[in-house]
Amino acid sequence: MIGAVLQSIRQERRMSLSEVAERAGIAKSYLSNIERDIQMNPSIQILNKICNVLGVSVPAVIAEANKVQEEVESLDQEWIDIVREAQRSGIDKEEFKKFMEFQVWRKTNSDN
Repeated sequence: MIGAVLQSIRQERRMSLSEVAERAGIAKSYLSNIERDIQMNPSIQILNKICNVLGVSVPAVIAEANKVQEEVESLDQEWIDIVREAQRSGIDKEEFKKFMEFQVWRKTNSDN
């Protein structure tokens, strides 16, 4: 989640990946991997370099990443609860899929 937060801040500041990487003194590919959460555990030194370029504190980025993670986890739990309730109600996978397809169709056709 730290990567997504850094990417969002970078984009808000209208800075390119290349610009941030160059000013932070790190490889563009490494920064890209951080932003895409491929490299999920950058060192505090690397985070500090990136944050300095972006003009934000490391603790602020970590706090925002934790907030985003909590939102994702709670959303995932909501979806799990919905599916479990559907199962308890006797709705099988095929019925659930058809219902979802119908909802997508209905939304798509009501927007026109």
